[in-house]
Amino acid sequence: MAISRATIKGQVIIPAPLRKKFNIKKGTRIAIIEGEGNIIVMKPLPDDPIEASRGALKGKTSILKALIKDRREEAKRG
Repeated sequence: MAISRATIKGQVIIPAPLRKKFNIKKGTRIAIIEGEGNIIVMKPLPDDPIEASRGALKGKTSILKALIKDRREEAKRG
């Protein structure tokens, strides 16, 4: 566990090992979330949120394959 102090402006220093581990550099945006109880969660945000979310909703079957299967079944019925 690392300990840091808040400045008069409320700024907190993130220890160097954690900055390296989470690739936090100057200008990195950080989400601050209030957790349950007395917990504050700080989560570094990606530089490019679109690129970072690529594949996040990927399922086992592609939408295109599901659509083609559905159309074939429809064609068989009538």
